[in-house]
Amino acid sequence: MIKYNLTQEEKRIEEEIDNLKTVSKEKKERIEKIIERAKKDKAISLRISSYDLEKIKEKAQEEGVPYQTLINMVLHKYVMNRLIEKEELIKMINILKEKEAI
Repeated sequence: MIKYNLTQEEKRIEEEIDNLKTVSKEKKERIEKIIERAKKDKAISLRISSYDLEKIKEKAQEEGVPYQTLINMVLHKYVMNRLIEKEELIKMINILKEKEAI
């Protein structure tokens, strides 16, 4: 019998495997739809300024993700209307602070 040296995380997973529960058919279908939408099935070519690319690479390194992933994340947030400009966020925070003061 082969004995494997498992990491702490692998040991934790092995211990908890029996606690896994099945999900409903509806939840499974919903998850599958989300996965299907998330598949990256198109490649594009994009021209971008050297300055912008360097800044994106810096931001990606700060976030600990590849720069292509960061670009994809930003584009996804934009198309899902979840990308908020800094100035808009500051305005919203100030409005909330004013309401709390009332």
